[in-house]
Amino acid sequence: MSRFTRSLLVLLLLILCVGCDQLTKDVAHQYLALQPPQSWFYDTVRLQYAENTGAFLSLGGDLSEGLRVFLLQVFPALCLVALAMVLFARQIPLSTAIAWSLVLSGGLGNLLDRIMNDGRVIDFMNLGIGPLRTGIFNVADVCITTGVVLLIVFHTFQPPRSSVQG
Repeated sequence: MSRFTRSLLVLLLLILCVGCDQLTKDVAHQYLALQPPQSWFYDTVRLQYAENTGAFLSLGGDLSEGLRVFLLQVFPALCLVALAMVLFARQIPLSTAIAWSLVLSGGLGNLLDRIMNDGRVIDFMNLGIGPLRTGIFNVADVCITTGVVLLIVFHTFQPPRSSVQG
């Protein structure tokens, strides 16, 4: 596959994932905010509006605003720019490019949220069985997690490289 075609595919995936993330967050804000949690499948799936000022599981939410801006906006933005440069400038396998594109799209979705919502990310999904539950998350988090899992699978099950000895 040519670099142009791969870059076009990466760009399309970014647009679709970030668009889906932002659309679902907007719907959650309109229909779930100020409402009690909604539950389906015997409370296995729960929709519950939350605004998170921290990172995963609200970690860092109690830090000073300046430190939160640096750790959750400035630093991630620099990392996402670097990742985008690698994705579009280097020739990497398509499967790896797709996995990293998912990570990039999730990061962009949450960064956009923080920029547009005064440092907060909208979360609205929660899964669980009985007392065992996930934290509240969003589509961007699903993209990041899927991308990381794919990278682990690709790295773990990648065929060994043959070494040339002379």
